[in-house]
Amino acid sequence: MDAPTLPGPPRLAIADGCATITLNRPAHHNRLHREDLLALQAHCRTLAADTSLRVVVLTGAGPSFCAGYHLGELDADASAGPALFEQTVDAVEALPVPSICRLNGGVFGGATDLALACDFRVGIHTLTLRMPAARLGLHYYPSGLRRYVTRLGLPAAKRLFLLAETLPADELLRIGYLDRCVTADALDAEVQHLVDALRAGAPLALRGMKTSLDEIARGEFDLARLRAREAQCAASEDLREGQAAFAAKRTPRFSGR
Repeated sequence: MDAPTLPGPPRLAIADGCATITLNRPAHHNRLHREDLLALQAHCRTLAADTSLRVVVLTGAGPSFCAGYHLGELDADASAGPALFEQTVDAVEALPVPSICRLNGGVFGGATDLALACDFRVGIHTLTLRMPAARLGLHYYPSGLRRYVTRLGLPAAKRLFLLAETLPADELLRIGYLDRCVTADALDAEVQHLVDALRAGAPLALRGMKTSLDEIARGEFDLARLRAREAQCAASEDLREGQAAFAAKRTPRFSGR
């Protein structure tokens, strides 16, 4: 999945309705600098405007997924750095299409939240994860704490934030951080399996339900907004095509309208 390239900001590639964002500082475990966060935000804006997009995959080059925010830059910008990181992770969560985090190696610090911002996480069985905020004297930003609690539950969130435990992949699978745990050789095939499953869904329904589910998780439930998305799908060409394909026992050809 990785192509030889010079290290630098995250790379974006789009093909057949699937976008792949690759963190691109393998020699430093893909730690995130300010320019990387700005590039990630720019990629998110590009993807949000792409109506042909069906799914996004986020991964890292080299043997690690990501070592989190570059702590040297945190020393120079202790207030703006975490705010920029929070904005970036929130932008990943807000992507309008489903997202998959391809965890090809270790996950550390803010990278744990970056992965949580994706809808699905597939990791290799040798990866480990650690959130060291308490050991660094950091109070983590609000949206990250909310993601941990709503996705993993309060006990797991306290265990990771307050105890700063290093957890192996099998435990991450048990607590729900990972959706799939596979060997390194099987990683790409498992990610592709999820990509294909998401591509098979009706785009309007997938986009609408992802947004609605995330709003509910954030405590932003608005019945009128959910009903509007429900009505849009009920009147869509996608629904008519899905019903016709089901009756004819064929694969639907969704248009996203």
